[in-house]
Amino acid sequence: MNSFEKKDDLSFIHEAERVATEALCLKAHCGVVIVSGGKIIGRGSNGPAGDAVGDRKCHRIRSDVQNHVHDRTCCVHAEWRAIMDALKTHPEKVHGSTLYFARVDERGVPMYSGEPYCTVCSRLALDAKIAHFVLLHRDGMRSYDTREYNEISYRNIDARK
Repeated sequence: MNSFEKKDDLSFIHEAERVATEALCLKAHCGVVIVSGGKIIGRGSNGPAGDAVGDRKCHRIRSDVQNHVHDRTCCVHAEWRAIMDALKTHPEKVHGSTLYFARVDERGVPMYSGEPYCTVCSRLALDAKIAHFVLLHRDGMRSYDTREYNEISYRNIDARK
């Protein structure tokens, strides 16, 4: 894991924040851009499947699903959508790319990303051969090798049990 703040990286985080303002989830507003060769090749924000707002489950009581395996959210993740977008539009550029993740509040104000925890996203990124995850933390942006992100995610999930 390393910290950095190059101009291009900041612009990609800011674009991920802008994409997050398009999120249709009522609980979290997340956005992702995937970058290869200095160009954005995929975008995604979280929301109900097919963007069908009438099918949202955002306010479901967690105890309703506590005995089921789930990923802590009701919506399609921004990471999934960005990966699908990149694989559809630029499949030859996904290998070795970088995923920038951002979260904003309901007013569109940037928030810190939090520590890696989503093993579903990390496994999908590994399968797509994305090389790095970039998150915004209190002390700046951090780039994680995708395998490292996956390992940290599993450790963080295990720590919550």
